Amino acid sequence: MFAYLSTISLYPLWNSLRIAAIAGVLVFFAGILCAYYVARLPRVIKGILDVILTLPMVLPPTVCGYFLLLVFGAKRPLGIFLQQFGIRFVMTWYGGVLSAFVVAFPLMYRTARGAFESFDENLAYSGQTLGLSNTYIFWRIRIPACRQGILAGVVLAFARALGEYGATSMLIGYTPGRTATISTTVYQLWRTNDEMGAFFWVAVNLVISAVVLLAVNLLERRQKKAVKA
Repeated sequence: MFAYLSTISLYPLWNSLRIAAIAGVLVFFAGILCAYYVARLPRVIKGILDVILTLPMVLPPTVCGYFLLLVFGAKRPLGIFLQQFGIRFVMTWYGGVLSAFVVAFPLMYRTARGAFESFDENLAYSGQTLGLSNTYIFWRIRIPACRQGILAGVVLAFARALGEYGATSMLIGYTPGRTATISTTVYQLWRTNDEMGAFFWVAVNLVISAVVLLAVNLLERRQKKAVKA
């Protein structure tokens, strides 16, 4: 068994972590900015944008992947245009970042929006009376006050990006050493009756998922203690 495990390439782990980390950073900034501005809009407009931004969370991942292919496919107008600059999302590892971003964004957005809506606006008004800029208030007052919810959103989005399969397999497929991720590797090994290899990557995914869930639970406990204090 140990001889077999020594032959397993760790590229799927590295690629999955790379994709999830980059997508997590992008989701962090995009999620909190969208959540902040949408939370301040009138109810009707907020409702419409909320449906659009949250839609990838309820759609099947393969449907999300299909729409990504429609937009960024090699024979689609936008795909052809991007290829002129050497950018290609189909069958490339950074296409996995795009698919992970799309499916993980709603988790970050919804969590951050909830945190912003529970923020005490009197803190922002107090900062304005002291002459502080809106940018300073946002990053030094609002974000720290909402940090527990935002951190929970980041962890959940990272976990979702790490375990993404449907949209990723549709957009970048499975190429060993190039686009393989943990999820796509598990499917390919199972399909070829390599149960030992599939079980190895399932175990790796279980360990990572358990660590992520423990992190979320710790954040929730800290948030409850902060509220009681």
